[in-house]
Amino acid sequence: MITYDIVIIGGGPAGLAAAVSARKAGVDKILILERDHELGGILNQCIHNGFGLHTFKEELTGPEYASRFIDQVLEEKIEYRLNTMVMDITEDRVVTAMSREDGLYQIQAKAVILAMGCRERPRGALNIPGFRPAGIFSAGTAQRLVNIEGYMPGREVVILGSGDIGLIMARRMTLEGAKVKVVAELLPYSGGLKRNIVQCLDDYGIPLKLSHTVVDIEGKEHISAVTIAKVDEHNKPIPGTEERYTCDTLLLSCGLIPENELSNKAGIKMSRVTSGPEVRESLETSIEGVFACGNVLHVHDLVDYVSEEAAKAGANAAKYVLEGRQEQETDRIVQVRATDGARYTVPTTVNIDRMDDLLTVRFRVGAVYKNSFVSVYLNDERIQHLKKRILAPGEMEQVILQKKKLLEKEGLETITIKIEAE
Repeated sequence: MITYDIVIIGGGPAGLAAAVSARKAGVDKILILERDHELGGILNQCIHNGFGLHTFKEELTGPEYASRFIDQVLEEKIEYRLNTMVMDITEDRVVTAMSREDGLYQIQAKAVILAMGCRERPRGALNIPGFRPAGIFSAGTAQRLVNIEGYMPGREVVILGSGDIGLIMARRMTLEGAKVKVVAELLPYSGGLKRNIVQCLDDYGIPLKLSHTVVDIEGKEHISAVTIAKVDEHNKPIPGTEERYTCDTLLLSCGLIPENELSNKAGIKMSRVTSGPEVRESLETSIEGVFACGNVLHVHDLVDYVSEEAAKAGANAAKYVLEGRQEQETDRIVQVRATDGARYTVPTTVNIDRMDDLLTVRFRVGAVYKNSFVSVYLNDERIQHLKKRILAPGEMEQVILQKKKLLEKEGLETITIKIEAE
């Protein structure tokens, strides 16, 4: 069996940043396993700009952003294998992989970094009535067809869901000559970034109908029309509000799900909210030596945050390989909780004695809040009270915790993040 210090599963933005960070931290034997035929992940099909403002202080397209990290991987001479599917990870970090060239083989890793990204929620999970004709695509599939394969899915388009990929594809299809008739969103707020609503819908006169969903699909062989209707507070269609749109394409942009079949199979403890692993402050999962970062951990809105998180995972995995786990029985491990509007936190536990001087805790809210406060409590003592003009589920939030303040708090058991009106 071949051995490596760190095996990284996924060669997208998270895997690339983690590999570079681990190498700079002093680990030599690193292997990236990528199932596609090239590195870069989903960024290769994201030809719009808006990437890299935080990381590189300039606006880049997805392929340009990916190439910056691919170049670093090549410069550092980090080994990678393409067209390789990882089949299994065991608790003692044996990775089973398969490729056409090498067949089925196993790798013993001292540490594993999960960076498999996420996938779109499929039509089957949406319970849309009607036939199953051709012409229905996930927004990401349509994006790949247009930007990489050079195919046009259709000319008259309806989009269900206002996730960022759906919003971006509304603009992309319009620029390619299609007529995007409407974007319907089940929830009373958009799931995408505000800037994408403005730049992709408002700038092109594409209507966004909130609290609406598709109630019928027409066409047996190929889609010919869809009917949308307004929904009530229980998401039930309201009779009499139906609107029919003729179309040859329906794009679905109804949310992203972390790609965690491997994590589940390995027995990693998972979050019911994010569908990703629960992690500690080092981004280590419930299995020792297995770390997670990027969209496989929780769905991000900006790739810059993916890279930042992955760099931390890479550095901590390297530290684990070089030093082993240094925990003592006297170390203080504290739970991080999300309540009152905050849906989840990453991480969910913090070892105060082992954390860095500053720790970024990321979270999302469950509804739209205006002129509210993000509050942080140590037990019952409020230590942060940050005014926010608007908080929305489509945008990830974060708070910074100081190690010094946590150490000063005697009897600390819980760190709580909540949304407060005043």
